Amino acid sequence: MTTAIQARSGSALAEQVVFQQPVAVPEYRFFSAAVARVQRLSPTFLRLTLAGPELTGFGVGGADQRIKLVLSRDGGPVRGLLSDGPGWYQDYCALPDDRRPHLRTYTVRAARPHLGELDVDLVLHGVDDGSAGPAAGWAAAAVVGDPIVLLGPDRAGTGRAWGVEWAPPDDGSLFLAGDETAVPAISAIVESLPAGRRTIAVLEVPEAGDVLSLTLPPGIEVRWLVRGTRARGEALGPAVHAALCELGVAAPAAGVEPEDVDLDGGILWEVPETGADGCYAWLAGEAGMVKKLRRRLVRDLGVPRTSVAFMGYWRIGASEGS
Repeated sequence: MTTAIQARSGSALAEQVVFQQPVAVPEYRFFSAAVARVQRLSPTFLRLTLAGPELTGFGVGGADQRIKLVLSRDGGPVRGLLSDGPGWYQDYCALPDDRRPHLRTYTVRAARPHLGELDVDLVLHGVDDGSAGPAAGWAAAAVVGDPIVLLGPDRAGTGRAWGVEWAPPDDGSLFLAGDETAVPAISAIVESLPAGRRTIAVLEVPEAGDVLSLTLPPGIEVRWLVRGTRARGEALGPAVHAALCELGVAAPAAGVEPEDVDLDGGILWEVPETGADGCYAWLAGEAGMVKKLRRRLVRDLGVPRTSVAFMGYWRIGASEGS
């Protein structure tokens, strides 16, 4: 049994789910929808509202819930190529290369299953110079009525089975940091936090026009950093250090060297299995940048690995799945 409680209106998640009894692990299915609204939030960010009757059955999972957009490789319809249920991925991989749709992962910025709607904020990387990937290219050209298929859970719940990694302990301070690709998830998280929970979020965005207006509860602080012509993460590193010192997290002595991660041979995705003591930290964005932040926190600042979630959402020069 689940009890759904209505959250604030606006850009925060519209449904949060509180569980009184264990909920069965969801199955993943493909939902057919269409673009209902297009809103350019800034030079870098675009919000698409996706809507359709099938989305009334979408399983809301939490503030950083990941879904996959399914994008045609040849311009044709994709729904008839896809199967629902446990074997969907094997069936998907068995499709011919020239027909297999692109899958691209995004965060649910807001969910309104009672209306059959989801908001998805996309970063328009490469649109201006012609190097955009399939999702950014599709989003930049999207108009109301365009069809879209997405992959997500078929029932409400929370946890990794729902594509959710945000799992802080009940007490203690919170720290979040990321580049522009983490802005939708971090924005949804901070807007959903209870008032008075000591929280600092540090976000690095390409330009000043990308600083977004968020609805923040008291006690939640978001610090925006403009990258400009600097290298990705250059502004973020010192700001992360300063924020952790303010929160009393950084140890006076250096910590241990974290295990190296070969970004060419795998992904950087390390999330604590157990609750953290003190401050809980959550970092996401480009994998190379996150790897450097991981080393800085664990080795230089002595932050316990069990207190930090590190997620490499993407990697410069690589497409999803490569």
